[in-house]
Amino acid sequence: MASGGRPLIYSLFRTLIDKGDKVIYAVPSWNNNHYTHLNQGEHVVIEATAENNFMPTAAALQPFIREAALICLCSPQNPTGTTISKKDLSAICELVLEENKRRGAGVKKLYVLYDQMYWQLTYGEITHYNPVSLYPAMREYTIFVDAISKAFAATGVRVGWAFGPAEIISKMNAIMSHIGSWAPMAEQKATAIFLTKKAAIDAYLKTFRAAVSERLRQLHDGFTVLKKEGFQVDVLAPEAAIYLTIKIDLKGKKTKGGIVLADQMAVTSYLLNEAGLAVVPFSAFGAAKTSPWYRLSVGTCKLNDIPEMIGKLRDAMGKLS
Repeated sequence: MASGGRPLIYSLFRTLIDKGDKVIYAVPSWNNNHYTHLNQGEHVVIEATAENNFMPTAAALQPFIREAALICLCSPQNPTGTTISKKDLSAICELVLEENKRRGAGVKKLYVLYDQMYWQLTYGEITHYNPVSLYPAMREYTIFVDAISKAFAATGVRVGWAFGPAEIISKMNAIMSHIGSWAPMAEQKATAIFLTKKAAIDAYLKTFRAAVSERLRQLHDGFTVLKKEGFQVDVLAPEAAIYLTIKIDLKGKKTKGGIVLADQMAVTSYLLNEAGLAVVPFSAFGAAKTSPWYRLSVGTCKLNDIPEMIGKLRDAMGKLS
C-alpha cells in the first residue's frame, strides 16, 4: 500500500534496478525515463508508433530482451488512451517466460511492471488483459500497480497498491517504510470498505464510463471533421482511460504576425495562446521533441464546451499560412 501509484513504481525500480541494468520501455509512456534515470539504469527505448496504437510489440522488444532486468508496460496507457491487445501481450509474455527459462537458477530474472491504473475505464468492445490471467506462470515475474485515483476520480485520495512475487513486494515495503510514502490509515480503511461495495461501484462506473466515453467520442468526431476539412490533424480512436491521442502538425506554418512555428514547442504555445487549448506533447512522455502527437485529457472537459473548443482550434489553424 502507498500514497498513490508513484511511490510504488519508484520503490519497484529501487528494488529491481542496479546501476547499469537495462530497463525496456516504449515511448510515449508515463515517467519510465525518469525512474530509469533516478536509478542509474540503462535506457532501452522503444519508439512506439501510431500504427500500433503507440503500444510496444514483442517484435520490437525481442532484440533487447537478453540481460534486461525490467520491461515496463502500461495498459490502458497514459498518455495515449490506448490498450495492448491480447495477441501482443501474449507474445510479450512468451518472450519473458522463454528468457527466464534460458537464464536458469541463480541468475537475475526479467520482470514486468504492469501498470493497470485505468483498467476499469475501457470503452465499447475493448477488453483489458493482464499477463497473469493470460499466462499463470507470469505471476513469478509480474508486479501490478493500481490505485483509486483514476477510475474513481479520486486524485486527492492517495491510495495505491501493488501485488506480485512476495520477495519483491516485501523489499518494496521496506523501502517505502523509510521514505514515508504510505497512505494515511483512515484512507486505507475507507478504501478497503469502499471496494467491497460491488453494486455501488458498478453503478458508479456505468455512469462515469458513459460520461467520459461520450466526451472522448465527441472530441474524436470533431478532430475527424477537421481532418476532412484539410487541416493537418489526426486522431486515434479512443479505447480507454481519460485521454485522446491527437496529432497537430503545424511546424513550419507562419502566423499572421509573420512568426514561423519553428518547432513543436512553438506549435504547443500557439495552440494555447490562440485556441485556448492546453495539450501535452508526447515529448513530455519520452518521445522525440519533433513528435507532432499530443495527449488531450478530458478529465476536466465539459461536454457543452467541445463544439466551441473545436471551433477555436479551427479558427486558430485557419489563421496560419
